[in-house]
Amino acid sequence: MPERNAVSYAVMLTGLVQDGRLDKADELYSIVPVSWRDPICSNALVSGYLKIGKFDKAVRVFEGMVEKDVVSWSSMVDGYCKKGRINEARELFGRMPERNVITWTAMINGYMKMECFEEGFELFLQMRREDSIKLVPNTLTLIFEVCGRLGRYKEACQFHALVFRVGFDFDVFLGNSVITMYCRFGCMDAASTIFHVMEKKDVVSWNSIIFGYVQAGQVEEAYELFKEVPEKDVVSWTTMITGYSNQGLTGKSIELFKMMPEKDDVAWTALISGFVSNGEYEEALFWFILMLEKAVRPNPLTFSSVLSSAAGLATLNQGLQIHTHVLKLYMEFDLSVQNSLVSMYSKCGSVNDAYRIFKSISAPNLVSYNSMITGFAQNGFGKEAIFLFKKMQDEVREVNGVTFLGILSACTHVGLVEEGWNYFKSMRSTYKIEPGPDHYACMVDLLGRAGLLDQAINLISSMPIEPHSGVWGALLAASRTHLRLDLAKVASQHLSELEPNNATPYVVLSDLYSVSGKKKDEEQLRIAMKSKGIKKSPGCSWITVKNKVNLFLSGDISHVSFGDIRSILWIIVDEMKQD
Repeated sequence: MPERNAVSYAVMLTGLVQDGRLDKADELYSIVPVSWRDPICSNALVSGYLKIGKFDKAVRVFEGMVEKDVVSWSSMVDGYCKKGRINEARELFGRMPERNVITWTAMINGYMKMECFEEGFELFLQMRREDSIKLVPNTLTLIFEVCGRLGRYKEACQFHALVFRVGFDFDVFLGNSVITMYCRFGCMDAASTIFHVMEKKDVVSWNSIIFGYVQAGQVEEAYELFKEVPEKDVVSWTTMITGYSNQGLTGKSIELFKMMPEKDDVAWTALISGFVSNGEYEEALFWFILMLEKAVRPNPLTFSSVLSSAAGLATLNQGLQIHTHVLKLYMEFDLSVQNSLVSMYSKCGSVNDAYRIFKSISAPNLVSYNSMITGFAQNGFGKEAIFLFKKMQDEVREVNGVTFLGILSACTHVGLVEEGWNYFKSMRSTYKIEPGPDHYACMVDLLGRAGLLDQAINLISSMPIEPHSGVWGALLAASRTHLRLDLAKVASQHLSELEPNNATPYVVLSDLYSVSGKKKDEEQLRIAMKSKGIKKSPGCSWITVKNKVNLFLSGDISHVSFGDIRSILWIIVDEMKQD
C-alpha cells in the first residue's frame, strides 16, 4: 500500500490475531504510529486476543492504552465476565466514564451466567433508570434465556409484562426467546399463545414450540405442528424422532427417519440413542452398522450410545469392534467416549481393559470415576473400588449419588459392613446427599448378606421414603439365605403389592415353607399362585456365534440346532463320567 492509516493497521491486526499469528500481530502493533494506536488499533488487538482466549495479552494491551473509548472498556468488561471474574468486571464497569447498552448487557450477562441472578436483576433495573440508555430487544432476549435456564418463573413473568409496557413488537428473535423460556417452565399454553400471535415466524420459532411439546411429553401435539412447518430442517425431524423415542415408539421414529430428505450425523445419533434408551440394543447396533455403510461419520455421542448397547448386551466382541472405529476416527481422547469405553469394558467383565482406558484419561471427571468405581464393584473388586474412591476425593473433590451406589455395592461384594455403614451415614453428614431407595437397597443387601437381618428391617422401617421393589427384594433374598421365614413373609407381601405379577416372592416363600416342613402352607401358596395366573419366568441364557444371538430357555426345544446340541451335551456328560 502506498499509504496506510489507522483502519489499515486495525484490519491487519484483527486478521493476524484471528489467524493465530500472534507474534506477527505484536510485531505489527509495535510499529503502528503512536497517534493511530489508541483507541482503534488497540481495540482491534484487545478484541482479537479476547476472541481466541488470550485474556492476559488483552489485559496487557488495555492497561497500556493512553486513550480508551467505550468500545475498549466494554470489550474488557465482557472479557472479565466470560472468564468468570465477575467482581473485577464490576469494578471495571464502575470506573467507566460512559457506558452504552452493549456494556450494560455484557455486565448483566456476566452476572446471569454466574447465576448471580439478584445482582443481574438489580443491574437491569439500574439500567432502566438511566435515561440515556435505550432498552433493546437483545437485552430482553438475554434476560428471557437466563430466566428459563435458572427456573426463575416469577421474574420471567415480570420481564414479559415489561415487553408489553415498553411497547416492543414481538420480533422473531424476541418471540423465539419467550417461547423457549415458557417451554422450559413447561407452560405450553403460554408458549403456544406467544407462538400464534407472532406475525413472523422462522424455522427456529417452529422448532422451539415443537421441542417444548416434546419435552412436555405431548408428542402428538408436537407432531400436528410438525406437519404444518413450512420448511422443515434437520432439527425439526430430529426433535420428532427423539420425541417418539422418548415415548417408546421407536417404530414411529424409524418411519420419520426414513422420510427425512437429508440425514446428518445428529439425526442418526438421535435414532440410535432412542433404541439404547428403550433397551433395544440389537437395533441400535444394526442402525450403527447401517450408518457406517452410508458413509456418515459418527460423532462422540454416537459412539457413547452404541458402546452402551454393547455394554447392555455384554458383547465384548462388538465393543472391541466399536473401539476400533473410535481409534480409526481419532476420537479415543474424547472424554465422553473414554467414559463410555470404561463402562463398556467393565460391564463386559474386562476390568483390566476398563482400568487401562481410565488411566489414559488426562483429566478424569466425576463420570469417569463413577464408571470405574462401579466397574470395580460389579466385578467383585471391592477394595480397588474403595481405594479409587479415596483417590477421587483428593483429585475431583466432588461426589454424587451414583458414586455412593458404586461404593456401597463394592462394600457389599467384599462384606465390609462397618465401612458400608460409615459411607452411608456420610452421605448426609459430610456430602449433603440425601440417600435414595437404591442406596437403601444396597445397605439392606449388605446387612442381609452379613446375616444382620434385624438391622436390615429396622433400616427399612426408618426410611423417609417409600421402599421400592429393590429394597424388599434384597430383604427377601437375605431371608431365603438365612432361613428367616418371618421376614420373608413381610418382604413377600410388600413385593407382591408393588409387583403383582412377579413370581419371585411366591417361589421363595414356597421354598422356605418346604424347608421348614410346612407342606400345607406350601401347597396353599402354590394354589394361590396358580389361581392368579402367575408363572415363574424360565431360566434364560444366550451366546453370540458369528454375530448371531442364540437364546436358550429352560425346557425349550425350539432351537433349530436342538438335536445337535443335545447330542454334544450327552457326549460331554459321558466324558465327564469317565474322568
